[in-house]
Amino acid sequence: MDSVKQPPLKRAKLNASELSASTKEVVPTKPEQGARRVNRLCPYLDTINRQYLDFDFEKLCSVSLTRINVYACLVCGKYFQGRGTNTHAYTHSVAETHHVFLNLHTLKFYCLPDNYEIIDSSLDDIKYVLNPTFAEAHIETLDASTKLSRAIDGSLYMPGIVGLNNIKANDYCNVVLQSLSHVAPLRNYFLREENYSKVSRPPGDSSYTLVQRFGELMRKLWNPRNFKAHVSPHEMLQAVVLWSRKKFQFTQQGDPIDFLSWFLNALHRALNGSKRKDSSIIHKSFLGSMNIYTRKIPPTELDDHIKINLMMTPEYQEFVTESPFLYLTCDLPPPPLFIDEFRENIIPQVNLYQLLTKFNGQTEKEYKTYKENFLKRFEITQLPPYLILYIKRFTKNTFFVEKNPTIVNFPVKNIDFGELLTPEIKARHANTIYDLTANIVHDGEPSKGTYRVHILQKSTGKWYEMQDLHVIDILPQMITLTEAYIQIYELRA
Repeated sequence: MDSVKQPPLKRAKLNASELSASTKEVVPTKPEQGARRVNRLCPYLDTINRQYLDFDFEKLCSVSLTRINVYACLVCGKYFQGRGTNTHAYTHSVAETHHVFLNLHTLKFYCLPDNYEIIDSSLDDIKYVLNPTFAEAHIETLDASTKLSRAIDGSLYMPGIVGLNNIKANDYCNVVLQSLSHVAPLRNYFLREENYSKVSRPPGDSSYTLVQRFGELMRKLWNPRNFKAHVSPHEMLQAVVLWSRKKFQFTQQGDPIDFLSWFLNALHRALNGSKRKDSSIIHKSFLGSMNIYTRKIPPTELDDHIKINLMMTPEYQEFVTESPFLYLTCDLPPPPLFIDEFRENIIPQVNLYQLLTKFNGQTEKEYKTYKENFLKRFEITQLPPYLILYIKRFTKNTFFVEKNPTIVNFPVKNIDFGELLTPEIKARHANTIYDLTANIVHDGEPSKGTYRVHILQKSTGKWYEMQDLHVIDILPQMITLTEAYIQIYELRA
């Protein structure tokens, strides 16, 4: 009986030794490394056409229009849903023999219909174009770097100085987005996605999409490794149309100042901003404050002694209100009604400092309602790091909109806004010297006009004129001859 029982024990020991030996052989990572080598040797990588890749448009399937699990075909550039059998991406790979796909959400590459992941460092440039990332060290050098980048077609471009595609009539949005992309604190904040990725919104509120889309656009504008020398703001504009409830659309012309005002306030609210100055990057950059002195005027048809008695009542006494502002509205003088001796219309001119006297705390301006008149004067109490001036060119009457063609003469550098402040308020400001950094211009008639913007490239000191996809350099002397509409001034450090 002992001899019968011994062989099974020996066999058990043998099986145990074989099992331990087999497990020892599985521990090394050679099979995984071998599998990765196979993936790197995907035979279809040479079919990728980088010229056809455009990740600026909305990430939805070109067949089913779904936004879930969308892949980009790296051969033709089209978007398709799914990766499994009978999905649109799978069908496309079989029908068109296009095999390399990129998941637009996970940033992973796959070969279809074989359905294996491709791991290859030569595809990192595609991944970076889809989702550019910026390190702190890189951001600090943006305003000092003069290095040009080269697109796939061989054209050279300066990061940050790239055109924005005009889908139909969104040039009024493009000039605002281009201007804001050169406000350094705003740009630096949105280039780092982790700055706003943890912002929590109430349940059901998805206004964070507007912040996310603006951050994506900002990173694409400053991407030094773009495949092309222009960017399409399609996804950004889709978010604007959605969250403005179609107040601003890219199919019909709009007013840049209305869009700028709405956009800054929408970003501020989406970032959980409050009335405090440091509650968001928007208020930190643009928020100033002023005192508004208001007094009521008696009706002109009354007798003088009645007016004097009314002026003594509390209703007609001057009162002060403190008001924050994101931009200052400058009123142009009315254009001349008559032509000159040569039978030609005179193009009037006015100095910027003359427009700014409205805010020196002494100049009174009359405001009329349908039954009451008021005199107001404005006293600036706090200048922001970035000051936005809105030059009011359009006036609406009962029948149509009129445009004031007055040319505003303004210096490009060394503008001292401290002249508007009282000595006590000026003493609270370390510096009041500003430099122009962006100038938005309106050309043409009120209803048929177009917009362009002049941008200062800080690293080179050159000025560039951008109108949609057209980007050219321009002399600073030519900027002052344009019909300026919105200006952004930067406080000198």
